[in-house]
Amino acid sequence: MNDYSVLGKRLPRVDGIPKVTGDGKYAADLSQPGMLWGKMLRSTHSHAKILNIDTSRAERLPGVKAVITGKDLGGFTYGFMPITRDETPLCPDKVRFLGEEIAAVAAVDEDTAEEAAGLIKVEYQPLPAVYDPLEALKPGAPQIHEHAAGNISLHYKMNFGDVEQGFKESDYICEDHFRTSRVYHAMLEPHAIIAKWESNGDLTVWASKQSPYFMYRIFAAAFNLPQNRVRIIQPYIGAGYGAKNDAFPLDFAACVLSKKTGKPVKIVYSQKEMLTSSRRRMSFIIDMKTGVKKDGTIMARDCRVIGNGGAYTLIGPITMYLAGALMTLPYKIRNLRYDGIRAYTNIPASSAHRGHGLAHTHFAGELQLDMIAEELGIDPVEIRLRNAVEPNYITPNGLKVGSCALKECIEKVSTAANWKETYHKKKSNGRIARGIGISATTYLSGMRIRGHAACAATIKVHEDGTVSLLTGATDAGQGSDTVLAMIAAEVLGVHLEDINVSLLDTQTTPADPGTYSSRVTTCAGPAAKLAAEDARKQLAEVAAELLGTGAEDVGFKDGKVFMISNPRKEMPFKRLTRITVGHGLGKVILGRGYYGLNIEVPDFETGLGNISPCYAFGAQISEVEVDTETGKVDYKHTTVAHDCGFALNPMLVESQVEGQISAAQGQTMYEDFLVDEKTGRTINVAHNDYKMPRAADTPNMHLIQVPTIDPEGPYGAKEASEAIMVSTYPSIVSAIYNATGAWIKELIVTPEKVIKAIKEKPGEKT
Repeated sequence: MNDYSVLGKRLPRVDGIPKVTGDGKYAADLSQPGMLWGKMLRSTHSHAKILNIDTSRAERLPGVKAVITGKDLGGFTYGFMPITRDETPLCPDKVRFLGEEIAAVAAVDEDTAEEAAGLIKVEYQPLPAVYDPLEALKPGAPQIHEHAAGNISLHYKMNFGDVEQGFKESDYICEDHFRTSRVYHAMLEPHAIIAKWESNGDLTVWASKQSPYFMYRIFAAAFNLPQNRVRIIQPYIGAGYGAKNDAFPLDFAACVLSKKTGKPVKIVYSQKEMLTSSRRRMSFIIDMKTGVKKDGTIMARDCRVIGNGGAYTLIGPITMYLAGALMTLPYKIRNLRYDGIRAYTNIPASSAHRGHGLAHTHFAGELQLDMIAEELGIDPVEIRLRNAVEPNYITPNGLKVGSCALKECIEKVSTAANWKETYHKKKSNGRIARGIGISATTYLSGMRIRGHAACAATIKVHEDGTVSLLTGATDAGQGSDTVLAMIAAEVLGVHLEDINVSLLDTQTTPADPGTYSSRVTTCAGPAAKLAAEDARKQLAEVAAELLGTGAEDVGFKDGKVFMISNPRKEMPFKRLTRITVGHGLGKVILGRGYYGLNIEVPDFETGLGNISPCYAFGAQISEVEVDTETGKVDYKHTTVAHDCGFALNPMLVESQVEGQISAAQGQTMYEDFLVDEKTGRTINVAHNDYKMPRAADTPNMHLIQVPTIDPEGPYGAKEASEAIMVSTYPSIVSAIYNATGAWIKELIVTPEKVIKAIKEKPGEKT
């Protein structure tokens, strides 16, 4: 057992009260004196040249203060990598999806701005459009970007080991075709920004962003400003799940409109705009081939992927990279070949989404492993145990696993769910069939993408014993502010309520890449720990003189400072800070901590290199009931065993896992963008039509935390919950197969697909 006072405890979130009482303000809640409202004009074609934009009627409307078009951005382009910067803030010459932003207006109120946007007249020359990636890649397909022959946005080929030899040594080879769907991040808060171009030339922005320091770099480049003249202030964030890492047209538009008017400008996307035109998770078409020995040992895997990337590249390089490079976990696959193409199409572009990249190929791989187990007469649990990676394992592409309790997770979850009895017992009671399915999983704990990837923190100790923590890390709803505060409290020996975490402000908080790839705990956590240790060292020097001992003999715990060699000799932490900072010595106690990821930048071409300090693992069993007459699936129960290292706050881990299960349930059974293939129009443009799971739809959930201590994570912690997003999809579909004997290889799983699969399974009448 650990001897921690704060860490490992089920403590409430530090931002819980302001959020539940409504005192916490989000970007859309904010206002500024003299503020104007902005609105966007969107294209009415999926693919067309812009011949002319007439803004005169909008400019004459009373209350309108400014109108801008693409020419006001000076040809600036942006994107994840220099070679993929193919997007402009406002489209100047050629629209590539229905609803793409063309112009923006600023007016005295929201209604006037919307009316003005509708008065802008655009003359188009329509062009042929293509929405399906397979069609887009065919010779003669409409060319979406002039620089990308054949509409290939990205093409990665990875080859680890000797795949052909692996297949030669296989006793059984399985080949299957899978598809995943395009889904929406579905965060409650839409994109929102207030931009204020100050009279001295500074730019101040309040925006809902997972990675505000991305924004300040992009704005500095776009507007030719020194970075110290760009200030991003981050209010509370209403979730993001990967959707709020990028800059968006409204961000640039608000800045330019503010510069033109001399007033703050606010733009908030409506939910309809979010559903019709915002970023989405990419859909995949997957052809997978796996060879195994008779005992189920995986010998080789060959995976070919085509992704529907939409109109622009964005974060696509990482999606396509992770889909291939992370396939060497959680099983020992020594021979792997991956061929991944991301195609341009005339639909909104895709971006990062929880389980980024791996969710697609893992879905296919887990289902195929169950198919192989069925063919060879091996229990699905046994085939996973036989292939599971173990501690201190290095994959063929160089991923370095430290701690790993994957086998223990599989064993614990199968015992808790009574797998052996449930999997083999009678599955139906009349028209209702019951099934159970298992999936193992993994995910990375932070990633050094490129450029700046380090984290920093500052600790300021006040004379009354309270502490301010300044971090550039972003809490997008996952509870990271609470975890970082707990780390600081543990180091300084104070209570969690004594720590205040400042909201991010690029003018005062240290630079930090932000929230993505489950990186905050494992990357910003060590920085907070080092900063607190720096402050503690300064305090210990004063305490040593007061206690009559050496600084190395001073301990901090439970609000007290004491001699380690003689714990009876102590003083309250508050007395020490009063003497040190206030009435006595008058020192300033500032602790600084810096943590740089000592891992490799991904090689996008080869997939080689260790890209994360540590990897989380887990196993999940899902139980369903299927109405074999209607095809309706009820998700009844799920059991999860999760190796997230040492759970710094078990309650936060539980809540995150529960959220991921619910989100993945929706993306397995309900959520899918329906697109009119003649116009590119999104059909389901409201949440009622998009169909996310309600509270009543979610299963009973049982979480088993399987602790390990990872040498790379702070206090042994690793990623928590994103791995479970990845495992939920295949565990549900495998449970449906166990209930009905019918495989469904295409997401989403609709009642119609269930009935069709039942009718088409071998031995059934069609």
